[in-house]
Amino acid sequence: MTPNRSTSRALDLGPVVSGELETPMREQIRSEVEAIHPLDELERATISDALRWIDSGSELCRIKRPATPDKHLVSYFAIVDSVHLLLVDHINAELWLPPGGHVEPNEHPRETALREAKEELAVEPCFLFEHPILITSTETVGRTAGHTDVSLWYVFAGDVGDEYVFDRSEFAFVQWFHRDEVPLERSDPHMARFLAKLYGTFRCS
Repeated sequence: MTPNRSTSRALDLGPVVSGELETPMREQIRSEVEAIHPLDELERATISDALRWIDSGSELCRIKRPATPDKHLVSYFAIVDSVHLLLVDHINAELWLPPGGHVEPNEHPRETALREAKEELAVEPCFLFEHPILITSTETVGRTAGHTDVSLWYVFAGDVGDEYVFDRSEFAFVQWFHRDEVPLERSDPHMARFLAKLYGTFRCS
């Protein structure tokens, strides 16, 4: 993983139109998945499944709320300051999660992360890594349970001293956690794997 402090504002992300996902954007999403180095056999299998899904021509993005199609692409973004990361108490999921949101049709997942950061936390952060460092496939829980999120996990640089103006319609609270104090029992089921990959030590119990 190569650190990258640029915000990717100058990326050529292809044309944006409504409707079916255009082939150039599908190819860029495929490249984004291929750039991920798998942590373990589970991630290797997730990458393979995601590439087959992309190549199948299936709709990759949510086109109708709350969950149509029932499998769609999500961009998570972890805001990290050394050994601390920012999590949100997500109202619908009823979990402590990294912020993020659904990838829109013909939107690059990196642009999704930047857009959601601005919408949800009123920040325009910098990427610590050019590509996502993890991909997961998870059946959702909470108030919108029952569909599958294929999630790309990006990492932004943050400052533990910063305060965030957050979207109270989506989040009950936002809070910085030390990496050893993340509430894994009430978080994404892959959070321990994400921390393992981010900090280089496999920490799953």
